[in-house]
Amino acid sequence: MRREELGMTQAELARRTGLKQPAVARFEAGGTMPTIPMLERLADALELRLSVHFEPQRQAS
Repeated sequence: MRREELGMTQAELARRTGLKQPAVARFEAGGTMPTIPMLERLADALELRLSVHFEPQRQAS
């Protein structure tokens, strides 16, 4: 997990994103559906770049 690779606690990630630690724990556990702005804040705090794009679906053979 990126947060752990950076040696960051949930509390530190929460501080960097303006969240509370329980919200970070819920996100990590898959208990919430984050918005794009929230993903941007998380990416910035984790020293990542968020990339969202569409790809064509595979065509049936």
